[in-house]
Amino acid sequence: MNIEEWRQIGTELYNRLHLPTYPAAIQFIRDPSEIPAGAVRPHDKGQKWSLCQAVTYTRRWGWTTAMTAEDNFCVPGSAMHLWVDVGEEDFVESQVRQGWHKDRTAEQMRYQFAMKAFAGDKAEKARQYIGFVASPLSATEVTPDTVLVFGDGAHITHLIHMLCYDYNKPVASAFEGFGESCVKGGLLPFLTGRPQVVIPGMGDRAFAGIGDHEIGIGIPASMLAETMPYLFKTGGKMNMGLPVKSFLPMGLTESITPGFQYLKDRLDRDKTG
Repeated sequence: MNIEEWRQIGTELYNRLHLPTYPAAIQFIRDPSEIPAGAVRPHDKGQKWSLCQAVTYTRRWGWTTAMTAEDNFCVPGSAMHLWVDVGEEDFVESQVRQGWHKDRTAEQMRYQFAMKAFAGDKAEKARQYIGFVASPLSATEVTPDTVLVFGDGAHITHLIHMLCYDYNKPVASAFEGFGESCVKGGLLPFLTGRPQVVIPGMGDRAFAGIGDHEIGIGIPASMLAETMPYLFKTGGKMNMGLPVKSFLPMGLTESITPGFQYLKDRLDRDKTG
């Protein structure tokens, strides 16, 4: 697919779902020379951001942003992307000092669980890249590897229905409240070819201004293109749609509450004298 086709998909997704922010096209890069001209890169301005901040600037401000380890103050995020070489002992020690989990044993188990995502050739694939470019999909400057979409629960339900309509790759995610938008939302869909639901974590909320009501989903770009025709197909005429069509209770009477019934009885007495 060419850039214009991706932009059309981004515009359709944004408009049909009435999304509050732009879907973010994320392309992983092997060399800084791949960064588009005009992309905002914090290193060039003597700054550092977190990866989740870069995505927020993309989806809320419409900026094309670029991030490498040089640009990222969240060193654990760079380590999880394998942009920097950090061994297990040092990574675990850094997290123990943060106090995120019960003790060192818990942090070691967390690290080992996370590293399962890099089993087989996935670590080798990840090490080929040194950063990413994020661009609003409807005006993207890059061909996406992953598309990260944020919205409310109804938006994400529609996207899960769309992705699962043919049930070739059902959506299954694990959650821990850390690295959600960057690792879960961007990297893992790229490495595994499977979508991941994102419940924003600690850094997302502390640094990136993600709202309490927002959740997200990271979608392998090829899967998004394949399943877009399935949007709003689930259930046919019964599809919940947007605005969501809720089933309203029928057959109710004033007897549903004592106060309603009291006033009805009083009015009935007044009518009959």
